[in-house]
Amino acid sequence: MELNDEIRITASKDAVFAALNDPEILRQCIPGCEELIAHSPTELEAKVVLKIGPVKARFAGVVKLDTSNAPDGMSLTGEGKGGAAGFAKGGADVTLEQDEDDTVLRYTAKAQVGGKIAQLGSRLIQGTAKKLSGKFFTKFAEVVEET
Repeated sequence: MELNDEIRITASKDAVFAALNDPEILRQCIPGCEELIAHSPTELEAKVVLKIGPVKARFAGVVKLDTSNAPDGMSLTGEGKGGAAGFAKGGADVTLEQDEDDTVLRYTAKAQVGGKIAQLGSRLIQGTAKKLSGKFFTKFAEVVEET
């Protein structure tokens, strides 16, 4: 499954990039996030509760960041296990472009799921993934614009 979208944020590219690397800001923005711990500047551990259709599961996983393209963008990869519900893994490439006083954030994300959640059907999973990413980026823009 692949998702692509963009969002305009009223903040500088440097401010948006810094926020993308701030575990506290990310914790506030990730839907269902119970905990986000930075083990290093490039490795985070997350605990997230998600409901996908009739299946509700707590996922625990690790996210690795690649900031070698800073401040023009970054990449991340992650994998989470949800016990009997299954697993999710994937990654995203994010680019940032300054446009006067705004920053245009574009992303392409790829994900795979397995186990019980994979049996729910790709339309339900894709719809949920799109909804969750929309919630994340809407909240992210709000938090960044407030600071």
